[in-house]
Amino acid sequence: MKGADKEMIATILKVLGAITLVLTALVGCQTIRNSGQEPLPAPIDGTLRIATYNVHYIILGRDTGDWSVGDWERRKTPLDLAFKAVGADVIGFQEMESFARGSNGRVNLTLDWLLANNPSYAAAAVGDPSIFPSTQPIFYRRDRLTVLDQGWFFFSDTPDVIYSRTFNGSFPAFTSWAQFRDNANGEVFRVINLHTDYASRSNRIQSIELVAERIAPWIGDNETLFVIGDFNGRIGDTVIDILVDEGLDFAPVKGSTFHFNRGINLFGAIDHIASAGNAQLANPPVVLRQKFADEWPTDHYPVVADYRLGD
Repeated sequence: MKGADKEMIATILKVLGAITLVLTALVGCQTIRNSGQEPLPAPIDGTLRIATYNVHYIILGRDTGDWSVGDWERRKTPLDLAFKAVGADVIGFQEMESFARGSNGRVNLTLDWLLANNPSYAAAAVGDPSIFPSTQPIFYRRDRLTVLDQGWFFFSDTPDVIYSRTFNGSFPAFTSWAQFRDNANGEVFRVINLHTDYASRSNRIQSIELVAERIAPWIGDNETLFVIGDFNGRIGDTVIDILVDEGLDFAPVKGSTFHFNRGINLFGAIDHIASAGNAQLANPPVVLRQKFADEWPTDHYPVVADYRLGD
C-alpha cells in the first residue's frame, strides 16, 4: 500500500472516529435530558387522568431473547410498577398481544397479569377474540367509570372485517374504542385507541384518514373525545395534521416516547393524546421516562395527561 493511500485511510478513520464520538455524545445528552426518576405529579381534584402505553407483544414460541416468554418474566413486574405509577383513570394499550402463528388470540399474558394485579381496574375494548380484537384494551377505574359502548375498525379497505390486512397487505392494524360515563359528574366521553404501521408511510396516512372519517360524526355531535395511541408520527407530520384539521387538539408532548428498549431518546414523541369537545388540559402532559425495578418494562414510555371535563 502506498504512503498516500495510508494517509488517506488514516484520515478517513479519524473522521469516522470523530463522528462516532459526536453521535455517542448526542445520544448520551438525549438520554440524560429525557430520562429521570421524578414521579408523576398527583392529579388535581376533579380531573381525569388519560394515558397511553405501548407495551410490546410477547412471542409465545420463543423461550429466551428479546420479547420472549422468558423476557416477559423479567419485565412483567416492572411493567406492573409502571402501570401503578401512572395511576391513570383511563389508559389505552398498544401491542398487548401474546403472539404465536396460528394462535386464536385467547392467550394474553400481559392483559391477564395487569388485571390480576390491579383489581380496581377493568378492561374495555376487549371480548371474544373471534369477534373482537383484544390486543388494544382500554383499562379504566371501575369505581369511577362505567362503560357504555365499545367497538373497533381495521386500517383496511374492509375496515369492519375483523383482522383484515392493511391497505398494502401487511399485518393487520386497527383502532379500538370505548365510550364511558364519569360516575362523579355524569360526563360522557369516548376514547379512541390506535396503533399505526411503523414501516409504511402510505399505510399510516390512509389509516389516519380512516380515523378522521370515523370520528367526524362524533365530533359533529359535539361529543368529548380522546384519540390516543402510537401514531408513529411526530407533531407536524401529516398523520397528526390530518386529525388537527378534523378538530383535535394534541397535548404538547416534549421529547422522546420511544427509547429502543435502552433509554436512548433520539427523536420526538410518536405516542400522543389528543382531545376534542368539552375536555380542557389541566396540566402539561408528562412522559414517565424511567426504569422500574431497575428494568425497562418495554421500548416505549407511558404518556400521561390530566383533563377537566365539562364546560
